[in-house]
Amino acid sequence: MTRSALLCSMPAVGHVGPILVVAQELQRRGWHVRVLTGANYRAMVERAGVPFLPLPAEADTLDGIGAGDEGRNRGLATINRGVEQAFVDPAGPAAAALEEILAEEPVDVVLHDMTFLGVQTLFSRPREQRPLTVLCGIGPAGFSSRDTAPYGLGITPLPHRALNRIRNRVLGAIAQAVLRPVHRSMDFFLAGVGAPPLKGAFFMDALSRSDLLAQFTVAEFEYVRSDAPDKLRFYGPMATAAAQPVPAPSWFADLDPDLPLVHVTQGTVANTDYSEVIEPTLTALADLPVQVAVTTGGRDVDTLPVLPANAFAASYLPYDDLLSRTSVLVTNGGYGGLHHAMRHGVPIVIAGDSEDKVETSARVQYAGVGVNLRTGRPTPDAIRSAVLRILDDPAYAARAHRIGASIAVAPGAPGLVDDIEALLAEPV
Repeated sequence: MTRSALLCSMPAVGHVGPILVVAQELQRRGWHVRVLTGANYRAMVERAGVPFLPLPAEADTLDGIGAGDEGRNRGLATINRGVEQAFVDPAGPAAAALEEILAEEPVDVVLHDMTFLGVQTLFSRPREQRPLTVLCGIGPAGFSSRDTAPYGLGITPLPHRALNRIRNRVLGAIAQAVLRPVHRSMDFFLAGVGAPPLKGAFFMDALSRSDLLAQFTVAEFEYVRSDAPDKLRFYGPMATAAAQPVPAPSWFADLDPDLPLVHVTQGTVANTDYSEVIEPTLTALADLPVQVAVTTGGRDVDTLPVLPANAFAASYLPYDDLLSRTSVLVTNGGYGGLHHAMRHGVPIVIAGDSEDKVETSARVQYAGVGVNLRTGRPTPDAIRSAVLRILDDPAYAARAHRIGASIAVAPGAPGLVDDIEALLAEPV
């Protein structure tokens, strides 16, 4: 019999892209596959050759939340009203849609990104009465551990184990108090779908209920947790190919191979305000003996400020060719983009303090592959200092290359599907 899978993703390009890589591997193995996500991603899903199912409008909200600097949640707001708005509020409608789809056509496995909380409805019944569930970790792992601070604070583990655990216990107690609104909202949602309550657990721990926790990174880019669940496994990033090859601009061939190349980008989402990262980077590096390649993430290059003599710009660039000659990446820290850089051994200057970027920034610091500026609006002096620090210290690039080597041998989507098929073969 043909196996079947439903893949569920909240509507954001950094979520849908990796999910589609897994969907295509399942299809290659002969599975019947469908993807449930936002209406704006119909074309993207169907271009990948995968049947598309739309989320209801009440759950199709993530793309519209936090658009523009004034709307983005930062600090505690990110993990209070930010989480409620982006993930808890749409979870009920998403859960209802999921149940309706499965009632019409049951599946063997439901895969879901880490923000698709609607999957919690499945845990209202025992394993033998529901599909296998697989969490797709498209961002930093968020479940609790005695070895890590609560998710959302961007605090890295201390080297002294005993002190680290004492600090984490204190931070955990504080987080429970400060984040009471999120926990109340989560328990209200869970009760509404008949799922088990949190019972005092941190709200992110609901994610660990899935049968397989598939983290889309390598172990070297995640915190070491001595109490990690046995079902946590690392598969490496799900590399997504560009929909169409991007031609190189005329200036690309004229770059001086003897000068360091710094690439600066704000990605394809948080790229409406160049004063956050791109503009201060151009100012910081204007008089240094480096070249600067700017990408606008799809916006017209005419929207950029006036470029200094050592800077060049394009809406998009052939990324593998670009990164193969890049000495430093300056970025606001999208999870996929960081892995693409490390795949090529490129060290990173990261400036992110919104959404999950505070946690991706902390991972860059923890792994030693770059400098964490600890703000989404760094000064030119801070960027200049960080770039020079990386150019002067080859250890950053060496560590990025080591993680790149691990990414190169990670099992990827084929390994994930192997494990899913093995789990399905086990008795329930």
